[in-house]
Amino acid sequence: MGLDPGTATTGYGIIKEESGKIELVDYGCIETKAGKELSVRLCEIYDELCEIIKKYKPDEIAIEELFFAANTKTAIAVGHARGVLMLGSKKTGKPVAEYTPLQVKQALSGYGRADKNQIQQMVKTFLNLKEIPKSDDAADALAIAICHANSRKVNELTNNS
Repeated sequence: MGLDPGTATTGYGIIKEESGKIELVDYGCIETKAGKELSVRLCEIYDELCEIIKKYKPDEIAIEELFFAANTKTAIAVGHARGVLMLGSKKTGKPVAEYTPLQVKQALSGYGRADKNQIQQMVKTFLNLKEIPKSDDAADALAIAICHANSRKVNELTNNS
């Protein structure tokens, strides 16, 4: 499971890997309404994350690390959402991995400065989809999940060598 943190929109992507093949299971967004108290929005994110985890029972969860944005207020709010995602994920007892945007771009495209469209195209290609997943946040979450699956494969190969 991949998670792309956000206060207004948190993307999630569920993939399955069998025999080295990655397949799409589901994706979507956890959305909260602007104007609500931050604490209420964070509770909504937590509750919906718990429902998604309960439904799909992921073996592992990968979350995007924060990058420093020009807007400090936005970065702090996203940090709060990320904290809620970390808490909800860790409470499952399953492994939780973290990846920077640079690592995700590198893993999917081989280029750490790839633009959003390039990454979305790679998600489409990796998952053999007819079109790019709707919602940038969900596509980003799928990219994070794919990054984790590929990173895990590399680690397994390295450890077995």
